[in-house]
Amino acid sequence: MPTIKLTVNAKPVTMEVEARTLLVDLIREHLKLTGTHVGCDTSQCGACVVMVGGQSVKSCSMLAVEADGQDVTTIEGMAKNGELHPLQKAFHENHGLQCGFCTPGVVISASDLLKKNPSPDEGQIREWLEGNICRCTGYHNIVKAVQQCADEMKGGA
Repeated sequence: MPTIKLTVNAKPVTMEVEARTLLVDLIREHLKLTGTHVGCDTSQCGACVVMVGGQSVKSCSMLAVEADGQDVTTIEGMAKNGELHPLQKAFHENHGLQCGFCTPGVVISASDLLKKNPSPDEGQIREWLEGNICRCTGYHNIVKAVQQCADEMKGGA
């Protein structure tokens, strides 16, 4: 089995994994970080989105060995020193979640959007989040939360 080294939520990880292990399984089953969800097993829903090397990826469609040497950030790594990330705060303040199943992937995706486009308009937010399916909210409050965070952070997500 290959040995991989990566940094997950700012902590170094070295572990042997089967070559066929998906990144989402490494995160959930081996590292016990259960905020990243498996919603569809077909990379359609976006519940499994994490940051790898500064880019949002669907971790159900990436092998763990492909993350070797990379920095990985899951929803658990968004908060710093007990303080929610501004996106997490904005989701809370705007009720941008209901059941919460999709929320970790949406927050990670939105964070990537704000890094690439610090001042997105509503259409750009909706287009960026097309790969994240939410069956509860209708997206209105999700979009409001992303817009609030963009306004507050001015691109510092």
